[in-house]
Amino acid sequence: MFLYSLLEVSEQTTEIVKWISVGAVIVLLGVIMLIGLFRKKQIDAKRVAFAGICVSMSFTLAVVKFSPVQYGGSITLASFVPILIYAYIYGIADGLLVGLIHGLLNFIEDPNILSPATFLLDYLLAFASVGVMGLFGKMKRKEKGVLPLVLGCVSVFAVRFVSHLLSGTIFFLQDQIWVDFPAWATANAFVYSFIYQCIYVPADCLIAVIVLIALAKTGVLDRLAAMMKNQ
Repeated sequence: MFLYSLLEVSEQTTEIVKWISVGAVIVLLGVIMLIGLFRKKQIDAKRVAFAGICVSMSFTLAVVKFSPVQYGGSITLASFVPILIYAYIYGIADGLLVGLIHGLLNFIEDPNILSPATFLLDYLLAFASVGVMGLFGKMKRKEKGVLPLVLGCVSVFAVRFVSHLLSGTIFFLQDQIWVDFPAWATANAFVYSFIYQCIYVPADCLIAVIVLIALAKTGVLDRLAAMMKNQ
């Protein structure tokens, strides 16, 4: 209830949530460091360093973007790829954390709260979906193989799509339609949101898949994995 009331009036509370997000990013980085302790290992400095590097790269790549529709999501320059690689190599828990950090940083960079539900779905769940990639890191993969990478990437974006779809449906039920779609598309909030997400999420996924395949086929991914795993 507190979170709902906090996010309800965006203009006066966005700055508060922004600084809460800054604190959350710091805490999540600390959690990554503590994962090693929970696994009865020494704190893995390399794991933390690569978390910072991958999130920074994703955040930087997200700056290069194209928005097909006004106020809509963006097609980026493979911004998810660095954190997808991190999740693929280090697993579900680490992927979940870097995804959340990336989502919060995106909010901090351009804070915009439409509703409590849209904040949770668009900035937290949609980006935390990166953790799904960790499941496919356990699949057997031949050298320069691409199947686990493609399946993992598509699965992550499928979860992200559903998250944005639900967020859009909830928001458009309460607010005005932003884009001038045909009447049949704007008559139903779910259909409208579905079309809205189809404009950019699949394209962003396709770019990420192409980049991952290129990294795998050139052997760059295998060298990265060996370096990140101390092999």
